[in-house]
Amino acid sequence: MTPDRLRSLLEQLQRGRIDVEQALEALQNWPYENLGFARLDHLRALRQGFPEVIFCQGKTVEQVQKIFRHLAGAGGPVLATRATGDMYEAVKQVCPEALYHHPARCIVHRAPEKPLFPGTVLVISAGTADLPVAEEAAVCALAMGNPVEKLYDVGVAGLHRLLDNQHRLGRAAVIIVVAGMEGALASVVGGLTSRPVIAVPTSVGYGASFGGLAALLAMLNSCASGVGVVNIDNGFGAAALATAINRLLKGDK
Repeated sequence: MTPDRLRSLLEQLQRGRIDVEQALEALQNWPYENLGFARLDHLRALRQGFPEVIFCQGKTVEQVQKIFRHLAGAGGPVLATRATGDMYEAVKQVCPEALYHHPARCIVHRAPEKPLFPGTVLVISAGTADLPVAEEAAVCALAMGNPVEKLYDVGVAGLHRLLDNQHRLGRAAVIIVVAGMEGALASVVGGLTSRPVIAVPTSVGYGASFGGLAALLAMLNSCASGVGVVNIDNGFGAAALATAINRLLKGDK
């Protein structure tokens, strides 16, 4: 149940186009829909501004297909993260217009045709190996209605690449920095801009990176002021936080 769909339903009730029983029938799955293996939160968009997102990892192809179909039936956008190609092929059978974004591993259905917010989310990656997480952040941010720009492969091993694009930092409303190894890029960016910086550690790196733990701890201990940090490889979480910030900048509640 999206805000627009609920508003339309209430307006129809107010104008007498439907009666109370019809309105109740339309809301029969409120506040969630029980599929047996999943309980779909159809009011998530009313509370948080975006519908429930499907985290596909650990789910079967059939489960993802059924969840996707029921969320699509609610009329709003649908986003699935960590999806495989097989999952996408199954989703296409029930939602032919859904799109698969690789290497983001995201399935998107009914993304906004134009941005919902004026502020740009700039997604920066340290290296090419960080692209899957950076692309997840970018695709999710786009699906949530943000204008998105990308600045990839500008890690601290060649700092001039970032400095050549420093002017782009000031144009963004929110900056997402994706980096593995030692995760130093987030501190550097945080020291160059007054914009909100969301750091995403990735599991990219040699053995002593401990699957992203080194980058996570480095970002948590950033000497740059006000750098926020999400979990390892969590591009989706960074996009959700950037969207919340953009929603405040727009003045939405």
